[in-house]
Amino acid sequence: MNVYTIGFTEKSAKTFFTLLRKNGVRRVLDVRLNNISQLAGFAKKNDLIYFLKELSNADYIHVPELTPTKLILDAYKKKEITWSIYEEKFTNLMAQRSIENTIDKNLLDDGCLLCSEHLPHHCHRKIVVDYLNKHWNMALKVTHLVS
Repeated sequence: MNVYTIGFTEKSAKTFFTLLRKNGVRRVLDVRLNNISQLAGFAKKNDLIYFLKELSNADYIHVPELTPTKLILDAYKKKEITWSIYEEKFTNLMAQRSIENTIDKNLLDDGCLLCSEHLPHHCHRKIVVDYLNKHWNMALKVTHLVS
């Protein structure tokens, strides 16, 4: 199963939508806590729904079960916790939510997890796909779309 991840920062709209289209992404799974921020530009929820359909023929689905809590995210952003503690807390949250049992596997097939971070290394979208890869009895072929 092909699964993609992408962050919208440090990408032009042209680069963003071209990456999705060239890789055959059929749906974008928005895993942002705040998907309507003015800072999101072309990636604000309502605009993104339109652009995805028109430019990439892809669907949009907001999946809040795959977002960290505001408390966990704020603690990391304010440097009150390290990346490894953030990763541990978010992994525990996904286990509590039992996402491996509640997320439809078909959503991820040619789906792309969207967040704001340009690179996946310190982004929760990577933690999500790593967690699901560990808990599902199938191999996810993960491609991080960065440029």
